[in-house]
Amino acid sequence: MSVLLGFVVGLLTLRLLVGAAHDLLRTPFLERANHRGRTVPTAIGVLAVLTVVFVEAGRSFFGAFGIGDAPGDSARLLVVLAAVGFGLLGLVDDLAGTQAYEGFRGHLRALAHGRVTTGAVKMIGGGAVAIVLVSVERTRVSGAQMLADAVLVALAANLTNLFDRAPGRAIKVGLLAWIPLALIARADSVGVAIAPAIGAFAGLLGDDLHERLMLGDTGSNVIGAVLGLGVVLECSPTTRIVVLAVLIAFTLASELVSFSAVIQRVGMLRRIDELGRGA
Repeated sequence: MSVLLGFVVGLLTLRLLVGAAHDLLRTPFLERANHRGRTVPTAIGVLAVLTVVFVEAGRSFFGAFGIGDAPGDSARLLVVLAAVGFGLLGLVDDLAGTQAYEGFRGHLRALAHGRVTTGAVKMIGGGAVAIVLVSVERTRVSGAQMLADAVLVALAANLTNLFDRAPGRAIKVGLLAWIPLALIARADSVGVAIAPAIGAFAGLLGDDLHERLMLGDTGSNVIGAVLGLGVVLECSPTTRIVVLAVLIAFTLASELVSFSAVIQRVGMLRRIDELGRGA
């Protein structure tokens, strides 16, 4: 399967799932008020997670019969694990979380007072999932490098979530971040592995922009984790350190400034952010 085909298959599978799950998405259990107070189904990133699982199941099934790619490629399996693991943690936060605690400091402060928030569960669980992801078949990597790679994946998931404050923003950030990674990976196993996941989120962009659905932490965590995993699997140690430094800088900045406020002040960023958005 090529990168383009994987992207298209992911997008089309996602759209089929949106149509099939129309009634389910309208259940009160999933409905939440969005940033404008409009009641919208949330946690719809779970459909992207299901897309990744279904596409990989199809590739493995047909590959076992000699059609397409052979089953068992480690990059593809790791993408499935990243999607399911980070998607589950995000789903818990979407359905059971509150706005009482914000940012790393808020959740750590709650932990210091003996309160375990869903955000803290997501932080700790995300770190654990990231460690598993970066440790598979990498016996020659030092402990320090493995830890740095795990932090990279976890922070990538968290950072994309921090951008999910306006319709379509997290997906746009994810798609823009995917472009250089896709150019580096091209049609190798990593590029092919992540393409269906990116296609799935592209398939959600229109609904997210027009406030018919909310991506939720279930989705924003996953797109970031998949991209972070792609960097770990594809890029050199030097490049990974640079990406990690950028992620740390953005994460620290998020504790001090509002990304939404910065985007509104910078004309080009504001135009990109608002592109395609409408009632």
